[in-house]
Amino acid sequence: MSTHGPHEMASPMLSVLGMTGVTVEQTELKLPSRLVAVGEAATAIANFLNRTGVSEEAAFGIDMAVREGIANAVIHGNKLNEEKLVTITVTRSADSLEIIVRDQGSGFDAGAISDPTAAENILKTSGRGIFFMRNFMDEVSWSVLPEGGTALRMIKKLENS
Repeated sequence: MSTHGPHEMASPMLSVLGMTGVTVEQTELKLPSRLVAVGEAATAIANFLNRTGVSEEAAFGIDMAVREGIANAVIHGNKLNEEKLVTITVTRSADSLEIIVRDQGSGFDAGAISDPTAAENILKTSGRGIFFMRNFMDEVSWSVLPEGGTALRMIKKLENS
């Protein structure tokens, strides 16, 4: 696990976003595709959230979304292949938190996921992870990576946390 401490960011991308001079703290985790990695990553991210002043209320929902995202990357993306890594990048700015979970799998089509609230899916025991992520986070999106794999990007807007 590598951690980059608070620093002033002035990259061109942040300028485009109107975020020059914003203090940002970031941490990155690279874990093998094992189920135990879900808990390991969640603990490390909870410590990051606590250290950077995210409220307990916000941290609860973030934890649920992170666990679901990482579990999907480990199980569905990397198919529990321990030689493939799941990379989690967490970035905290003054008013938001961005979490990116990358796997090395074959890709993912979010549009192909069934609605877990539809009558025919209510009694199913799986398929609610994406629903939880969308409900606990303010923005959730996926992209297929050019080098292979999928990147899940989640953003949580923070109110003076």
